[in-house]
Amino acid sequence: MSPRGKPRKPKLAFETRLTLMALAAGLPAMIVSLVILWLGKFSSKEQWTLTVVLVSVWLGFSFALRERLVRPLQTVSNLLAALQEGDYSIRARGSRPDDALDEVYREVNTLSQTLQQQRLGALEATALLRTVMSEIDVAVFTFDHGRKLRLVNRAGERLLALPIERMLGRSADDLGLAAFLEGESHRTVQHSFAGGTGRWGIRAGSFREGGLPHRLLVIEDLTRTLREEELQAWKRLVRVLGHELNNSLAPIRSIAGSLGKLIDRAPQPPDWRDDTRRGLAVIEGRAESLTRFLDSYARLARLPQPRFGEVDVAAWARRVAGLETRVPVSIDPGPELRIRADGDQLDQLLINLVRNAADASLETGGAVTIGWRKNGTHLEVLVRDEGPGVANTANLFVPFFTTKPGGSGIGLVLCRQIAEAHSGDLTLHNRKEGRGCEAVLRLPSQ
Repeated sequence: MSPRGKPRKPKLAFETRLTLMALAAGLPAMIVSLVILWLGKFSSKEQWTLTVVLVSVWLGFSFALRERLVRPLQTVSNLLAALQEGDYSIRARGSRPDDALDEVYREVNTLSQTLQQQRLGALEATALLRTVMSEIDVAVFTFDHGRKLRLVNRAGERLLALPIERMLGRSADDLGLAAFLEGESHRTVQHSFAGGTGRWGIRAGSFREGGLPHRLLVIEDLTRTLREEELQAWKRLVRVLGHELNNSLAPIRSIAGSLGKLIDRAPQPPDWRDDTRRGLAVIEGRAESLTRFLDSYARLARLPQPRFGEVDVAAWARRVAGLETRVPVSIDPGPELRIRADGDQLDQLLINLVRNAADASLETGGAVTIGWRKNGTHLEVLVRDEGPGVANTANLFVPFFTTKPGGSGIGLVLCRQIAEAHSGDLTLHNRKEGRGCEAVLRLPSQ
């Protein structure tokens, strides 16, 4: 219907319009020829014969022109239809070189060859993806917008103890996986599947295919990995504890044996009381050292969860800087910021960093600087010293590793634990400009 409510006239087909245009192009010449023919001094036989010849030629050329234009268009249409159906083997044969129709044919053939190469690449990539998915030991599930399973690999088949043919097309509820598609996208759960029980790493994501939302679910068995990590942690713990216990118990055992022999001697030497006191003092010192070591280890294991509140960064830095009196501590102020954190734990963290920086600067008579800056969504707190630097920074965060005489080796480890409990991190490296080290504490600022 037209905007005024009148029915629209049906449009003529392209071939019909082309034929009418060809006839209209020759119509003036035909009219002039027929007027001259019928008004001239010709016999009726000649007039009718020439009229038939002229009309036949006129119609013949008009329909020939129509055919010459329509046939190439039909050929191109068939080629495009073949490309749409995925048949890239058909090619158009060019007409005369360097004409417009030949250029169209060449472009269509080039398009067909390009699509064929892209299809082969897509098929190879799909085959590679399916091979990788079938071989990896991680269960992968793909659900469509209706929560129907569309893709699963062999690990998923083993996890649910069902053949793939029986799983495809079933809903996430029927498969017992609906709960994993909701909630946090990355989490660890304890769950029992038909194919096994243990701790599982769950990763859920979304993607679009054909304009419709789909869900991707990846389930990884963490039991073996956690057991191996737990075993390695126990080995490291036993190795560290054994080393420290042997360091303390060996001299205690040796001195205790010597004191026992001293008491059993007859007659006893005149200075046996002094020797006994010295031996007992050594035993007491080693016992106190062992107690301090165990207390330090307990501090690492008993770090409480942070209680978040509002912390003013500038006031926090100035408060900690005022506690260090051995070396000058200057403030390199940054932007005015407030963050959500546990103020007590951050105090403990920054005090340890400033104390370590001061210890290093005492050796060279240098100073300590505390600064901060905003870097994207994070706050970076920088503690710089002017000490001699550290020869090996790789072991600084290894528990009980220390470069200071009498150090416990847990200060930096405890600082990193506090930073990670606040979803941040802590690094320490030698300064590129000037001497000394720089500790960088990164904390979320939003």
